[in-house]
Amino acid sequence: MITTFFKHEFKAFWRSKNAGKNLAVRIIMSLLILMLLLYVVAAGFLMDLILKKVFPHDSLIFSFCGIVLVYFVGELFSRIQLQELPTLRVQPYLQLPIKRNTIVGYLALTALFSVFNLWPFLLFWPFLFKVVLHDEGGLAVISFMVSLFGLSVFNNYLALYIKRKANLNGWVFLVASAVLILVIMGDTSWHLYSIRNISYLFFGNLINHPVLALVPVLLGATMYYLNFIYLKQNLYLEELSTKKDKYKSSTEYPVLSYFGATGDLVASEVKLILRNKRPKSALIMSLFFLFYGLIFYTNPGLKHNEWMKLFAGMFMTGFFIINYGQFMFSWQASHFDGLMVSKVSFVNFLKGKYLLFTTTSTVAFLLTIPYVYYGWRVLLVHFVMYLWNLGVTVNIVLYFANRNAKRIDLSKGASFNWEGVGATQLILSFLLFLPPFIVYLPFKLLGHPDLALATLAACGVAGILTRGYWINFLEADFNKRKFAILDGFRNK
Repeated sequence: MITTFFKHEFKAFWRSKNAGKNLAVRIIMSLLILMLLLYVVAAGFLMDLILKKVFPHDSLIFSFCGIVLVYFVGELFSRIQLQELPTLRVQPYLQLPIKRNTIVGYLALTALFSVFNLWPFLLFWPFLFKVVLHDEGGLAVISFMVSLFGLSVFNNYLALYIKRKANLNGWVFLVASAVLILVIMGDTSWHLYSIRNISYLFFGNLINHPVLALVPVLLGATMYYLNFIYLKQNLYLEELSTKKDKYKSSTEYPVLSYFGATGDLVASEVKLILRNKRPKSALIMSLFFLFYGLIFYTNPGLKHNEWMKLFAGMFMTGFFIINYGQFMFSWQASHFDGLMVSKVSFVNFLKGKYLLFTTTSTVAFLLTIPYVYYGWRVLLVHFVMYLWNLGVTVNIVLYFANRNAKRIDLSKGASFNWEGVGATQLILSFLLFLPPFIVYLPFKLLGHPDLALATLAACGVAGILTRGYWINFLEADFNKRKFAILDGFRNK
């Protein structure tokens, strides 16, 4: 039955309307992945030389045992961000005499077909056969190989379990990412413990006690079983929808009723975000990038660089505007025709976007207040860039949204997904980050950084106060391009 599922997926791919486009994208992605894997293989063959240079006072075996767990912690972080969930259109099969265990087994099996599962073997195997085999013998090599397999399977299914849970509750993703960041910072920044020492404690003993290789295998098997049970319990769509209803109330904000029709549109937009993979990914990534300041403000070389503070402030308080807003109308592509013939006023539609962006940016700014720990000027810069985002960035984003006529499939994930992306987004990225620095630079060069910040804030406030003008301007601009946008959204 598993082979039948593979055949059906293969036929579904080739019979789809966009088979040619999907094939081209997969070929390009395969070439990029192949290039990355070649770099990984090269790093594997040169690992002994790299370890000698990085840890000149340690033996190669000691150094290697110390980095294995460090690698898998970083790999888990990458998997949570990038690894896609395996999919199968299960509805047709649920009506047939096929055991649920077979369908779930297929989903669990295909989860192993991930490029992430190749990396540890391509990276570590050359070193095992060049150094470990020569110094410690074949049994040690087998023990390491079994352990690497177990840890890779554990990471694979743990990342998928987190992402499946996050589909029902976006906070799961944020909490999991925050925990990983705290674990990494506990080692690198706060020095509460050493992941490298913990890694050597296990893998160093593995050489003398090969039976320890079963520990990662048991961890991987346990994580596989948890995924299997979770999928089996949630295989029916009724069960999934029931669990999603638990979080439905999160979009019922009484305060939105005070904004009338605009508030209703925002409530619908929030539901759209929370119920679909790709817009939800935009929201989760916005929350995740609130930790972006830790990269700058904990780095002595960047800590006193106000250019970087401007960049970090704009990014943290406006990431949702930038990431979600660049596809502003494409999110509603599947029902945009209905919106155009409904009683919804396009002015209210635009006001809803402004209200959504104002709310998310305000929440983001409030969440960045703890960065005042690194100085009051950091908080001041964040507030200035918050005003800039509300007064300037929003208008630029919505202007370019009128020039994006590519539809988006909301059910697809965000990782390696370029649907809806075009030249407009590339130009937008350039125009969003350049203006604040153009305003800031002349005053900075003249030795008036405070005046530069005041000018940026004044531009933001001016944009907020003239929002009515920009709404009318954007409405007129949209009416000129409406039919081209509608035509683009109809092309699947």
